[in-house]
Formats: sequence, C-alpha cells, structure tokens
Amino acid sequence: MNFLKKNSFVLKAAIFATGFAGIVAEYILSTLATYFIGNSIFQWTMIVSLMLFCMGLGSRLSKMITKNLIQNFLLLEASLSILVAFSSVLVYTLASFTELYTAVIYLLSMMIGLLIGLEIPLVVRINKEYEDLKSNISSILEKDYYGSLLGGVFFAFIGLPILGLTYTPFVLGIINFLVALIVLFRFKDKIKNAPFVKMQLILGTVFVIIIGGVFVTQPIIQWGEQKKYKDKVILSEQTKYQKIVLTEWKNENWLYLNGNLQFCSIDEKMYHEPLVHPIMNLHQHPQKILILGGGDGCAVREILKYPSVEKIDLVDLDPKMTDLGKNHPVLLKNNLGSLNSKKVTIYNQDAYIYLEQNNTDFYDIIISDLPDPRNIELGRLYSREFYTLCYRKLRPNGLIITQAGSPYFATKAYQCIDKTITASGFTTAKLHNQVLSMGEWGWILGSKQSIDKKMLKQRLQSLHFKNTNWINHEAMLLITSFGKDFYKVKDSVGVNEVHNPVLYNYYLKGNWDLY
Repeated sequence: MNFLKKNSFVLKAAIFATGFAGIVAEYILSTLATYFIGNSIFQWTMIVSLMLFCMGLGSRLSKMITKNLIQNFLLLEASLSILVAFSSVLVYTLASFTELYTAVIYLLSMMIGLLIGLEIPLVVRINKEYEDLKSNISSILEKDYYGSLLGGVFFAFIGLPILGLTYTPFVLGIINFLVALIVLFRFKDKIKNAPFVKMQLILGTVFVIIIGGVFVTQPIIQWGEQKKYKDKVILSEQTKYQKIVLTEWKNENWLYLNGNLQFCSIDEKMYHEPLVHPIMNLHQHPQKILILGGGDGCAVREILKYPSVEKIDLVDLDPKMTDLGKNHPVLLKNNLGSLNSKKVTIYNQDAYIYLEQNNTDFYDIIISDLPDPRNIELGRLYSREFYTLCYRKLRPNGLIITQAGSPYFATKAYQCIDKTITASGFTTAKLHNQVLSMGEWGWILGSKQSIDKKMLKQRLQSLHFKNTNWINHEAMLLITSFGKDFYKVKDSVGVNEVHNPVLYNYYLKGNWDLY
C-alpha cells in the first residue's frame, strides 16, 4: 500500500469509526429519553430525525470552513469525544434538579448530529487528494454507513445490556479520541509545528478528562438515580429491555420499571389478591395457568395457594427480571420463592409471540400482569388481536384477567380495555381497588363462557376466600361496584387494534396530574 493509499485508508477508517460512535450516541440519547420521558416510539423517532436534520445542517455549514481542514477535523473529533462521553452523566445529573433534562437530551442529539454533519464533508475534501471524485464520495459514505450498522449491532448486544448507559458513552468518547490521535500523527506533515503542539495538548486534555470521567461516572449516576427516588436505591440495573430499580425504606421495598412503580411491599397484596383470587375461585378447578408478565413472582405466590394447580407457565420478556424474582433476597422475601417452584416454567419471550407460536398448550386461566399501555409497543399487548389469541388458548370454561390501569386516572384507557376484551369474544366484568401506593387501580375479567354480564358479576360477588391477607366476601361486593358512570365516556372510546392503536393515547391523556 503506497503512501497516498495509506492516507486514504486512515481517513476511511476514521469515518467508519465516527459513524459507529455517532449512531450509538443517538441510540443512547433515545434510550435516556424513553427512560426519563416515556413514549419510546416518539422519542426514538424525534431524536434520530433531529440528528439527521442537524447532520444536513452541519454539511451545509461545512462550506464555511475553507482552510486548515485537518486541524478543524481534529477539533470536531475532540468535541465529539467530550460530548458523547459525558452525555449520560449530564442527563442523570440534570434530572436530579430540573425538568430541563428533556431539552438537554434533544440539544445533545442536535449538537452531535451537527458535528457529524460537519466532519463528513471535511473528510471528503481531505481525501480528494488521494482518490478521484467518484470513488472518494462513494467510499467515504460507504464506510460511514457500515460503521452505523456495526454501531447498531454493538448497542443492541453489548452496549446497552452489558456496558449499560454508564460506560457505553465513554467507549464512544475513546473511539473519537483515538480517531483524532491517529489522524493527527498520520497527517502531522500537513500541520505546522505550533498548531501540532497545540493539538497534542488539546487531545491530551481530552484523554485525561475522559479517563477521569470513567472513574467518577458510576458514583455520579448512582447519586443522580438516588435523587430520583425518595427512598434508598438498593439495586439499579439497565437491561436490554428496561431499567429495574429496587428501593428500601425501613423494612419495606419498592420495585420500579423504567421509573414506574410496579409494587410496594406494604400494600402489594391489595393489588395481587384482586388480580389472582377472584378468577381462581370463579373457575371451580383451575389446573393449568398462564401468566403474562409478573416476573416479580407475587402473582405466582398467590396461585400456588391452590392445590388443584398442576402447572404455571410464566412469560416475561426480560430474563433479568425473572432472575431477580428467583434469586434476589428482597423479591424472595415478597414472593416466598414462588418462581423456584417445580410447578413453574419460565419463558423469557414476548407475550404476543408466545401466544402466536405456542400451538400445544391450552389453559384454564390466563392472568395478564403486563406494564401499562403507555406506548404503541405495550398497547399491542392490550389489542383485540392479542385478546383473540388469549381466547383461543383458553379451554372451553376458561377465564382471563388483565390489569387495566386506573378507572379514574385513565378512565378512557380503562374503558377501552374493557371494550376491546368484549370485542374479542369474552363476557367481561370490571373490578377496582384502592391500592395505597398506586391509587385507585382496576382490572378487567373475561369469561369465555356464554354468560350474561349481570350473572358474571353476581357470581363474583358471591365468592368466599381462604388463605388471603386482604380480600374476602365483603371486599368482593365493593371491588365489583363502581357507582354511577361519573365520566360517561364509554361510548366515545374505540376498540384497540394493532393497526388502529388508540389505547396508548387514551392512557397518556388521562388524569394523571391528579394522582
């Protein structure tokens, strides 16, 4: 490889590496936005779109750089190194003090896009000395796109699940730093002595800052995470799918997924007992149970109280969540080791896909304990198509119950879930209870039997219970009663379908500010 080809190769390798780092930086910011703001599809769409727009803007502005192309490229790489390396730390720190972190996430996305947009035309202009126009432009863009692909694979399989949002940004910062360092020494003959020394000092400073950041970022992010919760954080795990946080106050614990409360040990029985015991008692001899979600194991704990149960299949997407449910002392204390029962089989799989692909198992009862439908992806697990799959997986006298959010804080969403389950062939009954830590919460129960709604409600109200801590016959009279239809919105809601996902909008537009 001659001298000219070596120079061109270094430039292409540099643009490959920066393409890798740039796309991963945007994925990090999209994940942070999802975690702190919610509505993942919207966040990913807007952040990546803004990045691409700012890349275009940067490309336009690059025309203003008319000399010292290599030095300016090095300065861009140094800036990118610092910007991407400290993106997570900055967002976590700001989130502890102010709501401005939303604007900061979007601003970081725009700045990174702008810098990437500036550097690509600069590399093309530098490389024109070594290749003709046709080969130059195509090869530079080709390497950038290839780097982006590798960046996506890295983020999906290594960055997010292994390094997490703590250290992945620093990997990107080091990549940009190494690109600048290699380019500096490869093209030092094109840089005058004084600017060369100046660039060495700048890159040396960048290196010290990044390495220092690696050592201090974990305690800073832990501090920022702690500021987000009022109680002591005893576990914080970023998995491929979600952020899992456990907190503690005195001898009580709280579990959060992506910042949303899943249960509080003080009152979780006021949630899990209405979820499990009415449906288990309504079915006279439940043997085979399917739980969708419920990786904390508390619903399984209640199901195991029934001697007739022979098999429980639990489908939860996140293997880390079910691993914690099986092994973490706090969850073991709450679920009584239920996930380690020989009756329980765990499938770490998407619930929708499980129902579609499993053609051998049929169930007496399906319990859906999935996260609230706060985005389109989760809304798919509350769709008519989803409940139709559930209907097919149930035996002739089968029953289903799903957590359905709050009938008062998200009234339209609650009514929509009821209407959607009804449209899937079930006769439904609504339940609700005041859970101290969560407010007024609701469930929808569906029966595959052809039965009148009034009769189904009467059967529920006639139930008596054994081995429960809270729910009893008197409670059933209360949790099946709603009073008058105060909000009067039922006729204005639609059926939630995969191709017409209305539910998540109902949920987001609820009265959550009253909670």
